[in-house]
Order: sequence, then structure tokens, then C-alpha cells
Amino acid sequence: MFQQYWQWISELANLQLILVAIAAFIIGIIIGHLKLYRKEKDDKILARRGDNAFFKGIHYLLSNDRDHAIEEFTKSVQLNSDTIETYVALGNLYRSKGDIERAIRIRQTIILRPNIDEQIKIRALIDLGLDYRKGGFLDRALGTFLNVLEKQPSNLETLQEIEKIYEEIKDWDNAFSIRQKISGLAKGDHKNILAHHQTEVGKVLFGQGRVEEAKACFQKAVSIDGGCIDAYLHLGDLYFSLQDYKKAMATWKKVVIISPSFTFLAYRRLEGAYTKMKNLKPVEDFLRECAQSNLDAFTHLALARYMYNERNYDEALRELESAIELDPSFWEARRFQGEILLAQRREKEALISYGKLLTQLDVPDLEFQCSNCGFHTTDLQWQCPQCKRWDTIGFIDSNMVGSSRIKRPHSALVESPAKQTRGEA
Repeated sequence: MFQQYWQWISELANLQLILVAIAAFIIGIIIGHLKLYRKEKDDKILARRGDNAFFKGIHYLLSNDRDHAIEEFTKSVQLNSDTIETYVALGNLYRSKGDIERAIRIRQTIILRPNIDEQIKIRALIDLGLDYRKGGFLDRALGTFLNVLEKQPSNLETLQEIEKIYEEIKDWDNAFSIRQKISGLAKGDHKNILAHHQTEVGKVLFGQGRVEEAKACFQKAVSIDGGCIDAYLHLGDLYFSLQDYKKAMATWKKVVIISPSFTFLAYRRLEGAYTKMKNLKPVEDFLRECAQSNLDAFTHLALARYMYNERNYDEALRELESAIELDPSFWEARRFQGEILLAQRREKEALISYGKLLTQLDVPDLEFQCSNCGFHTTDLQWQCPQCKRWDTIGFIDSNMVGSSRIKRPHSALVESPAKQTRGEA
């Protein structure tokens, strides 16, 4: 049989046929390798172009040129759709520009990719939650963050974002619970935040008439943080509502001891007592004790107002003189002094007083400012509306923005009673 094959191959026509087949096979292999090489070369060129676009996008991003950064990142994903980092950057840029819908679509595209790394998926979920929150979809944001928490119960960033949402929707019980978890993961002192959350829970309960539960919350707040001014103020309000004036004033007095610069918050509460208490002697004792222990012009103004309401005009004027002596620029004390003098028909003295007042009218108004982000406002709030930090707002001169100098809030006594809304005194 071998001889038959050999004879068949030996024939010239058959030999040519075999050589043609071998040549075709070899040429096919060469063409295949050339095509593969060209494809790899094209892929490398496209990848290189995609990388160039990505790096250009980074350059524009660092230059804060977000429009050109988006343009380059978009080119990059069109040339190389496998780069997750580029999609992430695009999503963040769209969010920063307020194009929430596009940002959300990009996150969802990343999450739905098959065989995606779990850490990348979790990061995309967190970003999706941030997108929802930026767009005002708080329920969706909360649901997304809670989903992340199921996968990573100790994810600090997620816990902090959940706490912010609970604070925003005034779910103070859950905010307190989340802050407890944060305190176990993050270093630092968390007592003041925990105390404020408990105080806010108490305010809600007090507003609902659940007095005993509210009192327990206020007491828990001061047990967590003995320096929580807001808790003392509202605990005093609670006692005052129960006509337990002695406990109310004893509680407010702690504000004077803990933070003298915030005593005006207690004083303006006492003004509400003038029409409700039959025996105002405890109020007088309270104010006199504060005036003796606290060299503060505002304290003397508060005592002067009390004396005025008691028709003791001479002593009211003496207290106003003490206030002005402590702070010559205290225009509110000078104005009140002029009012009393006019009421007493002491026009010449009133004219002198108002003449001195005119020299103080160029004194800059005072305002509150956040020491963390610089936000300033005319209302004292325990939580900054801008950066959401607690206990960062203090009273400063309006011409000293950025300064850490705290000033006495002279005009606060003539304001309306303390606000009861979230984060406010």
C-alpha cells in the first residue's frame, strides 16, 4: 500500500497539487498572524489614544476646567470602554456640575457590569448614594447607603452619610444610633454630637407634650456631655412649663457657669417669667448673683430690664451705667438708658445719653460665624447649616470675618424668644 501512495505522489500532477495545498496552508497561517498583529497594533493605538485622552482629562481636572475634562474623559471611554476609573471620574464631574441624571446612569452602568470586583461595586454604590443625595432624592440615597452598610457594616464614610440624612430629615433617634457606631470606629470626642442628638429628640417629644420622656432625653444629653448648653436651656424650659421655677432657674444658671458668653440665652428666657411668676424675687436673686460673678455688660443690661419692669428706674439706670462702663460701645444699653431718662422727663440727661449713642453708631454690627467653614448668620445655631458641624458657631464682630475672637451678643436681649427649630437656640 505504501508503494501505491508513493507512486501517486510521484506523478507530477499530484505532486503539484500537494505543493499548492501546503503553500496555501502556510500563506493562511501568515495572513492570520498578520491580521492578529494588526489588530493588536490597532488596539494598542486605540488604548494609547484613550490613555492620552484620560491624562488630558486629568490635566483639565487639576486646572478646574471641568467642561474640557468631561470632553477628554468621554473620548477616553469611547476609545477604551474597559477603564472603570474613567467612568468614575466622569460620574463625579457630572455630579459636580449638577447633571445628576447622567451621573446616576454612569454609576448604574458600573454596578451592572458582569464579573465586576466587589470593592469597585461598593464604591459605585456609595457614589450612587452621593448622587441621589445631591439630587435631593433622600429616600433613594438612604436606601443605597443602607445597602452598602449590609455589605460593609463598618464603612465609616457610609455611616457618616447616613447620619447626615437622618439629621436632615430630623430622624434624631436613628442619627443618635448611627453616631454611636461612628464613635466606635473613628477617633475623637463624639460626646457633644451625641448630646445634641438626644437634645433634639427631647425637643420633639416636648413639642408633642410627652414631658417626662423629653426630660429623660435632656437629662441623658447633659449626662453624655456636661457642656451641652442647648440641653440645659431646654431642660430649664421644661421645668418652667411645669411652673417649677426654682429648678428652671437652677438649670439655666448652669449655662452661666459653663459658658458665660451664652448667658444671654438664659436671660431672655427669664423675661418670659415677668408675666407668669407671682414672686419674681428668685429672678432678681438669679440676676444679681450673675452680675456679681460675671463681669459681663450684658448681665447688667438684663438686670436693668428686670429693675425697669419692677419700676425701680434709678437702679435700672445704675445697672446700665455699669454695663456702659464695662463696654462703652454697648449701644443697646445706651439706647435703653435714653428711653428711661425720657420716660422720667429727664430730657437734658437723655440728650447727653443719646449724644454719646450717636458716637457709637459706626460700631460694626455683631454676627455669628462658623469657625469651621466661615458661614455667618444673624441667628445662633448649634449646628452650622453649611458644613453641618456641631458647636462651631460663635459670636464675632462682622468686620472680623475669619477671626476667632468671640464677642458678647449685645442685641440678643431684645430679640424674640429662643427659636425651637432644629439646631437653633
